[in-house]
Formats: sequence, structure tokens, C-alpha cells
Amino acid sequence: MRFGTVLFTSDRGIAPAVAARAAEQAGFRSFFVPEHTHIPVRRDAAHPLTGGAELPDDRYLRTLDPWVALAMAAAVTETIELATAVALPVEHDPISLAKTIATLDHLSGGRVTLGVGYGWNTDELTDHGVPPGRRRTMLREYLEAMRALWSTEEASYDGEFVRFGPSWAWPKTAQQPGVPVLVGAAGNERNFRWISRSADGWITTPGEADVVARVELLHKIWKDTGRTGTPRVVALDMKPEAERLHAWAAAGVTDVLYGIPDNSEQTLIAYLERLRGKLDKVGPTATSTP
Repeated sequence: MRFGTVLFTSDRGIAPAVAARAAEQAGFRSFFVPEHTHIPVRRDAAHPLTGGAELPDDRYLRTLDPWVALAMAAAVTETIELATAVALPVEHDPISLAKTIATLDHLSGGRVTLGVGYGWNTDELTDHGVPPGRRRTMLREYLEAMRALWSTEEASYDGEFVRFGPSWAWPKTAQQPGVPVLVGAAGNERNFRWISRSADGWITTPGEADVVARVELLHKIWKDTGRTGTPRVVALDMKPEAERLHAWAAAGVTDVLYGIPDNSEQTLIAYLERLRGKLDKVGPTATSTP
């Protein structure tokens, strides 16, 4: 089991490069950031945590572009994984986004992971031209098209939402046949079937209940779908508890992420040192590994 970090970036908080470097120096293996292009003032979509139009944090309005943030982080780090939790690919042109991600993976030496979401904020998606009720299909096509661009010398794709003829596109991703794709979504059968078809693993939602049982269901569906190996499972955690971490590790959770403060560098370093100390006391079953 690996331990990583997630920073809710904003234009008035700690710079992602500073946070990523501090996380790497403290021994954490991954650095995740979120994405929202904008937040419509009037929304019909309810936030998953508040159940209404209220937002739990004003940083939703102030989120930095994830790929620029991760590029800055890549420039000052050497080994830490650079990832999103979660990005919203359908809010972009897939050909241009494929180029951006491939460039970052190439320049960082193969350290990028694409965590994606279907998008809870359907009002935000509508502004990007995503048809109601079609966000899952659109995301699947975007991922398939981007993988073609990442791995094929003459890439092409012919779908409902993405269509282009044989094309050259470099750089290819350092990781082949493309960067790993994780899906952040509720742990249910429908989402696990989608993941087993179109992704490499699952990111839990905040406060996900009964993670062990849900991981078991994911493994079953993964196998039933004909996938080999096991999916990557990234669990969001609030604070380390040895019993829970050992149970998660035994069930097949591969990574655990902890939110880090969007504050001063001094505050962040102190927090990371305390968190690292708590995790080191958990024991070998849930110790961070390469």
C-alpha cells in the first residue's frame, strides 16, 4: 500500500510546486489535484456532500488548471506520481488534451496518472456542450481516442462524440499504451462495470462507506469482465487508523490519499511530518512501498 497526498488547489493557497516537493521530501508517493473549469452561479445540480446548491468550499470557484499545476510540480520533483482527483476530460477538446497529458508524461519521465470523473456538476458540463445523460459515453470515447493518440503511429477514431482520420501526434506518453486511468465515483455495480471496461482502477468518493466490501465487488466484476491482474484502488482517508488501514490493505486497496493544507509552506511541512510519523507507526502491512 502506498501513501499519497491530494491538494485542493486555489489561486490564494500554497503553490502546487511547493506542495508537491514537500510531499516528495516527506516520503509520500503521489500528488493529486482536482479540476473545475468554472462554477455556474445558478445551478440545478446538487453537490454530493451538501445535497444542494451550497458548496462545501469556496476553492471550487478558484481551482487552478490541473495540468499547469502538475507541470510546475514536475519541474521541481523527481519521483512523485503526478495525478488528478479528478479531472473532467469531456470539458476539453480530446485531441488537445491528449497532447497536453502526453507532453507532461514525456517530460516528467512517465509519472502521470489520469484520475477522471463523470462530473457531478452537470451545469458546468452543459456549458461545455456535454449533452444531458451522455457524459459516460462521451468520457469513454474521449479516453479511447486519447489512448489511440498516445500509442499509435497513425491514430484515428470514429465515434459519436470524437471523430478524426489517420493522424500523426507526438510525443507519445512515456507510459505505454498510455497513462493509467482511474475513475473517481461511488462504489457501486454500475460504476465498477464501467471501470472494468474502460479504466485501470477506482478512486473512492469522500466518506465512502464499507470500502472493503466495495473493493471485493470491484474485484469480482473485474474478473467477470475478463480483465487480468487486479485494479488499482485509491482510497481517500481522513486520518490514519491502523485497524482500518490493515483491513484496506488486505482487501486490495493499493493507495491511500490524505488531504494536505492549502496553507503556508511551513504549516504544510509540519503537517506532513506529523502525518508521516503516524503512518510509520501503522506497521508493515500498510507501509508505503515503491
